[in-house]
Amino acid sequence: MFQCPICQQNTSIPVGGAIVLPQNLHLGFEVEVAGYMSKMTSNSDVACDQCAEGSSDPAEVFCCACHHFLCAFCLEHHKHNRMWSKHKIVGLDQEGARQLHTTMKPRDHYCSQPNHEDNKLNFYCETCSMPVCRDCTTVTHKSHSVKEISTAAKTHQIEISGALEDAVTKLTGAIDENKRMIEQVEISSRNAFLAINQAFEILQQTLEERKKTLLSELEAISLSKTTALTLQKEQFEKMVGDIGHYTDMASQILQTHTDHEIVALGGLIPTELQATLKRVQTISLTPNQHSNITVSVETDDLVRQLSKLGEIVAFIPSPSSSTWTSTSAAKVGTRYHVKVQSKTSKGEEYPHGGVEVKGEMRSKTHNGAVVYGEVEDHRDGTYTITLTPQTAGLHQLFITMDGQHVQNSPHDLDVRPKRDYHTLCNAQQVIQCNRPSCVAIHDNGDIYVGSHDDCIYVFDQTGQLKNTIGSRGSGDGQFSFPRGISIKRDVLYVADTGNHRVQKLTSSGKFLHKFGQQGSGQGRFNCPVAVIIDSNNKLIVSDYSNHRIQIFNENGNWLSTIDGKGSGNHSFQYPWGLALDLQGNIHVAAQGSNTIKVFSKEGVYVRMYGDPNGPTGLAIDGEGYSLVSEFGGHCLSIYDPEGNKIHTVGNLKYPYGTALDPRVGSVFIANHGANTVLKYFLLVPLYPIKVRVKVFISSFIATRANPQLTFVPIDAINNPMTTFCLPLPVTIYFFKIYITVFVTL
Repeated sequence: MFQCPICQQNTSIPVGGAIVLPQNLHLGFEVEVAGYMSKMTSNSDVACDQCAEGSSDPAEVFCCACHHFLCAFCLEHHKHNRMWSKHKIVGLDQEGARQLHTTMKPRDHYCSQPNHEDNKLNFYCETCSMPVCRDCTTVTHKSHSVKEISTAAKTHQIEISGALEDAVTKLTGAIDENKRMIEQVEISSRNAFLAINQAFEILQQTLEERKKTLLSELEAISLSKTTALTLQKEQFEKMVGDIGHYTDMASQILQTHTDHEIVALGGLIPTELQATLKRVQTISLTPNQHSNITVSVETDDLVRQLSKLGEIVAFIPSPSSSTWTSTSAAKVGTRYHVKVQSKTSKGEEYPHGGVEVKGEMRSKTHNGAVVYGEVEDHRDGTYTITLTPQTAGLHQLFITMDGQHVQNSPHDLDVRPKRDYHTLCNAQQVIQCNRPSCVAIHDNGDIYVGSHDDCIYVFDQTGQLKNTIGSRGSGDGQFSFPRGISIKRDVLYVADTGNHRVQKLTSSGKFLHKFGQQGSGQGRFNCPVAVIIDSNNKLIVSDYSNHRIQIFNENGNWLSTIDGKGSGNHSFQYPWGLALDLQGNIHVAAQGSNTIKVFSKEGVYVRMYGDPNGPTGLAIDGEGYSLVSEFGGHCLSIYDPEGNKIHTVGNLKYPYGTALDPRVGSVFIANHGANTVLKYFLLVPLYPIKVRVKVFISSFIATRANPQLTFVPIDAINNPMTTFCLPLPVTIYFFKIYITVFVTL
């Protein structure tokens, strides 16, 4: 390993030794110039390079073009030769040596390859990055990119000059930025200095004002006490004076008068003195004010707080370390919230606000439409960005902090189309069932229906009966008016209303567990009519006739109660349907109150909405829309997340339970009075998608939303890119024999 004296770069010595390394032409030229300068400035004679060996004439000058020392005779010959007459000649002295660097030109370079020694290196191989001769361009470098060395030199010169200029520009900009930052530091320091002084001046002023207030109060209290005591003292002194005057007179009488006169004197006491004596007996003779005056100034906590008052922040958050999260899905027309956590470069949470945070969504499928977010600075290092996408499809989410991307930004985001409940009009499917009271959907699409037959019927998606669970009775796995059912994974919970209990079974109907009995105590029921399961596997039960909601763990152990008795917004009567929103809040269809009450997961009242007529069934979709079955209104009402009624589906007959199939957006209603379960398809907007079709005959195409085969005409097949309008989300089924479909959004 050695260090280059020119560029200071460390270089390893290869196996073949230093001779294998590329030749440094510039360094070689510098060494050659140094050698000539050494000879020119030495005191010894220098031999002429043109004279025959052994000539006695010393050199007197140096030719900067030929790199030869010349004697006087050879100099004359040099001057008279046309090829050499314009060469620069310098003397052999200090001045001549100084001129070498500016006047001497490098020698022509020749090829080192065998048999090419007389060929100048007039070409440059860009493939090998080395100078070559003409013969080399036709042999060793025949298929390489070769250009004249003068052209390559100009290109390299431009590149080097550009790189240097770019580096200087960047460094100059960095220097200017440093200068600006130094100025900003000085400004920030001055502002912080002023802020500190101002804050403590306010504290000092506040303390001084408080001190004055306390002293003023002390003076007033002291004056009040002193005045009261002085007045009392003066009153006592006057009474003593009155009594003293009569005492002197009585003493003289006692010394000079007879016994009869003294006895008679008792009846001659003046009226004023009698009043004084009486007052002495009746009034309080203790001081009317106590002497205690204390002050309570709790300084310990204040001193501790003041000792930690203020904080100087000398660092900023790092965008590349800062993170963001979102707990909801992005949907058209729905607010999408992003929480940004600013962090330092070490990954520690930054506890201050004031950073410029921005967020935006850019559509990849709708001509790059942009939605800008509203940013809320919580002043604790966290920010909330709210965006409302207007189009469905793939978007990019950009989140920046001080103009730089945070972690995982940009991020691909799929915006789902907004559900339009106005498309719920006519039932697309009818399942016949005797007096259905509740309905639930299994993950596999099976439809579970509680019936007046005191059993649970299980239908497939086409309405065909698959299974019957339970029978009339009070034994395990038997039911009496099952009004509410809920299914999670493969576990079925049934609100066994007539038996005043909740039963737990497998999805196939095998009995697992039961809890509850008739009563009003904890864990007892009086006609439970609905049961749902939250994300923590807690069971929430409508205790209808006890006017309350009871919450249990998955094993049926009582946890808490939301009591509807009493008055006020939190009260309700005859609760029926239950549902959970995205935040885990419990929505209660209060049939006796004709409203929907909302409670937090802890049971605290949140709000109410709607005016349904006898609400029974209740379901909430993934966007926060509530679907309410109105037993008395013979309809299904839909409310938006803010609680505004947006649509009503009528022509029902005493509807009870309702359920959603989130897989395909279907709505099921237990139409109790008509002995049917109705299924409504929720349509979504149509979006054009391109499909590439590679067939030469007629074919058919089917989707999940439209299971029936749709004919694809011949002219569409022959067109390699055909556009169809299909509802999203789409699952395309096709026959490989006939058609291969590639979908690109």
